[in-house]
Amino acid sequence: MRQRWVMTDVRAGYGASSVIDIHGELHAFAEDSLMDAYANAVEAGSSVIILNFADTQSMDRDGVDLVVTLLSRADEQQRRLLAIGLSDSCRAIFGHTRLDQMISVYASESEALATLQAAA
Repeated sequence: MRQRWVMTDVRAGYGASSVIDIHGELHAFAEDSLMDAYANAVEAGSSVIILNFADTQSMDRDGVDLVVTLLSRADEQQRRLLAIGLSDSCRAIFGHTRLDQMISVYASESEALATLQAAA
């Protein structure tokens, strides 16, 4: 049976960044949780938002649409979106949909934060 719940947590990253930890499958049922988490990161003043997929094993077409929606909002608001911790299946989806050409993908949070620190 498909897991219908998705939880997200928002926490501070480095500088003006926030990390959104995504727990569960990324699909249509994740919309409210993910959009609320994004809004919380924006309210915290984050200019960089890191999507942590380490606890996400799969995503469907609706999940891809949600990431595209976040990317569009981030672009409109002049914020940067990064992705970390992609499973092999999520990495394949990012490649197939070319999301990996629009969102910087890092293997780990420490790698993404080191890149942000180096750019500061």
